[in-house]
Formats: sequence, structure tokens, C-alpha cells
Amino acid sequence: MEGYKQEFIDFMVESNVLKFGEFTLKSGRKSPFFMNAGAYVTGSQLMRLGEYYAKAIHDNYGLDFDVLFGPAYKGIPLCVTACIAFSKLYGKEIRYCSNRKEVKDHGDTGILLGSKLKDGDRVVIIEDVTTSGKSIEETFPILKAQGEVEIVGLMVSLNRMEVGLGGKISALDEIYEKYGFRANAIVTMEEVVGYLYNRPCHGEILINDTLKAAIDEYYKEYGVR
Repeated sequence: MEGYKQEFIDFMVESNVLKFGEFTLKSGRKSPFFMNAGAYVTGSQLMRLGEYYAKAIHDNYGLDFDVLFGPAYKGIPLCVTACIAFSKLYGKEIRYCSNRKEVKDHGDTGILLGSKLKDGDRVVIIEDVTTSGKSIEETFPILKAQGEVEIVGLMVSLNRMEVGLGGKISALDEIYEKYGFRANAIVTMEEVVGYLYNRPCHGEILINDTLKAAIDEYYKEYGVR
């Protein structure tokens, strides 16, 4: 596993973003782990987060794209900080774009924030996490309504490695089958478990034998087979 991935796992724990216990997800699933990107709140955290995203996007999609699109609301700071990181790490000027939840009819009108999209733009979507792939159902038509844009891919911070809405393949694979672009993550839950299992992280064993068993049971029901 790449060094920045190990650093990112430590970073998620340190920032209180990745938690273990008992959680009810938006999908209704009862999960032994939970990730909340809204817990990145300080300047240094956001700076580091943007750099991890930029490195993962660069590894998976290179530099041949024009726009980072972050769906409202959590995607807005993600795409902004990742654009800054691209400029810093790779000297590449990427435009940021996000959507509003409601269309604005005065001043800076329309549904978009940041850069407008134009024909020929190559876009990478950036999100915190995708459990079922439902959010892309809302994002995809917004992007396609802006013109002849090409969606290069989707980058999330954590691949939960769960079946999508169809119940057979992963949410990220479902996105590829339905929309034709690849979805990737900075780290997968398999990498997280492998790295943290019975290993001290910030002075604590986060995934012991009991929690590992709970995670294994969760994946028997919801994991990708």
C-alpha cells in the first residue's frame, strides 16, 4: 500500500472522521464503522485533505482534465481544497465547480457555483464517500445539462466496498456500468482494516478481534462478493 494511503488512514482517525462502533447509515444499513468528512474543520486539516485527494486523482486520472466538480454540500470544500493542492503539487490550474441545491435567479444566476462548464470540458467528480451510488443519480444529470462535457471519473475518499442499489456488484462498479466512467477511492475499507487490525493507532487499538468479527459479519450481508 502506498505511503500516502497509510498516512491518510492515520489522518482520518486523528481528525475523528473515521469512527468504529454502531451506526445507522443514510441507506438504513447498520454499520460497525462510519466516515464523516464534515469533521475536517481546520485549515491544516483541509490543506492535507486536498493534497491526499490530489495525489489519488493524479494516480488514477493523471492531469488531463479541466474541472473538479464537488456536489453540494460536502463536495464544495473538497473540490476547492483539491484544486489548490493541484496547483501546489503539480503546477496545474484546475477549475472548481459545484452545484447549488436551488437555482439562483439574481446576481450570479444559475445552479452552479465557481466555474461555468463549457463544451469539451473534462470533469472529475469529487465526493466524500459513496455507499450506494445514489448521489451520482442527482449529480450526473446536472453535469450533462451544462453542455457536451466528458466525465472522466469519480474520486471518493473511502470505498466502503459494499453492494450498490442493485444488490449484486459494488456501488463504484455500478456507476461504471450505468454511466461509463470509473470511480476510485483514496483508500478502500479492506486497506483500512488490514492496516488498523490489532495495530496501535494514536495509542489505541481501533480494530480488535471483536470489531473485526463485526466488520466481517457486516460484509457477509452487504459486502461485494
